[in-house]
Amino acid sequence: MKTTDFLIRRRQFVQRLSLGLGATLLGLPLFSEARPQGRKLGVALVGLGGYSKGQLAPALQETKNCYLAGIVTGSPDKVPEWRQKYNIPEKNVYSYETFDQIKDNPAIDIVYVVLPNALHAEYVVRAAKAGKHVICEKPMATTAADCRRMIEACRTAGKKLSIGYRLHFDPHNLEMMRLGQQKVYGPVKKLESDNGFTMGKNERPWRIQKKLSGGGPLMDMGIYSVQGVIYTKGALPVSVTANYPKKTRPEQFNEVEESINWQFTFADGSTADCRSSYTENMGRLRAEAANGWFELQPAFGYGGLKGDTSKGKMDKQNVNQQARQMDDFASCILQNKPTRVPGEMGLRDVQLLEAIYRAADTGKAVSTKDIAQLLDRVSK
Repeated sequence: MKTTDFLIRRRQFVQRLSLGLGATLLGLPLFSEARPQGRKLGVALVGLGGYSKGQLAPALQETKNCYLAGIVTGSPDKVPEWRQKYNIPEKNVYSYETFDQIKDNPAIDIVYVVLPNALHAEYVVRAAKAGKHVICEKPMATTAADCRRMIEACRTAGKKLSIGYRLHFDPHNLEMMRLGQQKVYGPVKKLESDNGFTMGKNERPWRIQKKLSGGGPLMDMGIYSVQGVIYTKGALPVSVTANYPKKTRPEQFNEVEESINWQFTFADGSTADCRSSYTENMGRLRAEAANGWFELQPAFGYGGLKGDTSKGKMDKQNVNQQARQMDDFASCILQNKPTRVPGEMGLRDVQLLEAIYRAADTGKAVSTKDIAQLLDRVSK
C-alpha cells in the first residue's frame, strides 16, 4: 500500500497529535527584530490534526513575516471549515496525491510538515523537490538515515530546512540557555528533566504504533528533555545509559515503550538524569551549578511556563512560541541567513534518540562522542 493511500484511509491519526549555541554563546540577538520589507511569505500546513488546528493556524494569525496560505489534507470534509475560517483560496488546497503540484504555486513559500513521524522524510523531500522551504515537526524523522536524506534534498534544491523546536524562541527556555551556557551560577554540575503525560487507557493513537511513530514517549515527549539538558548545559553528552521501567499497561503499549529513563554523561563528568512516560504527567527542567540552581516547571508546554532560581523567580513573559518560531524562519529566508534550529540539529537529536534506545535495549553504556564530533563540525 502506498503511503498516500495509507494516509487517506487513516484520516483520524492526525487529529491527536544543538545546542542553540551559535547565537546564544556568541552574544548575537536572539530574535530578528527588524521586520523584513516586502510581502509576507505564504505557509502551507501539511496535515490538519490537533497541532495544526490548535496551535499553528492560530499562531499564523499573529505572525508578521508569514501567513497561512494553503493546506494539505487527506480529509476533504475538513476543507470547507479551514477555507472559510482562514480565507484560503481553492487553488491553495491540496490532497496528498496532488501535493507535488504545489511547485507551481508562487503563493506558497514554506511547507510545514505536521504528520506522524514516519512520514516526515517523504514530505520534506517532496517539498524540497517542489522548490519550497521546509519546517518539519520534531522528531525530524524515525531514523538518522532519513534525516540525512532530508538534509541533502533541501541542500540540493537550495532551500532552507528548519525543525519545529519552538522552545528556542521561548523567553523561559532562552533564560535557561543563558544561565547555563554563560555559567551565571558557575559550571553546571547536574541536570534533571522529565516530560510526559497520562494517555487514556482505551486510546490507540498513531503515537504508540511503531510503524508511524518510530517509538514511544521518547520520540514524542522525551525529545524535549534531550534538547533541554543540552541547550542548558551548552554541550553534547559523551555517553548514555538507559532502561525501561516495567510496563503497567502491556496490552496498550505492546509496540513501544510505556516509559524510559536515561542518563547523559558530559565530558566534564557532569550528568543529566531524564525520564519520559505516557502514564505520568510531568514537565520539568532543572540545573544545579557550582553556585546555585535554576529550573522551569512547567518547562515545555505551549504556555504557562514558570521559572525559579536560587536567587528568586524568573521574570519572563509567556509568548506565542509558534508565532515567534515561524516568524524567525521567514526572516531567515527573507534575509538569507541560517536558522538556529536547522536540519543538522534534528539529525543530531535523532542520533541521540537512537543511542538512548540502544543503551536501553542492551543494558550497556553507549558512546555518543561521534555525534558530538559531527555536530561540532556542523556548528562551525
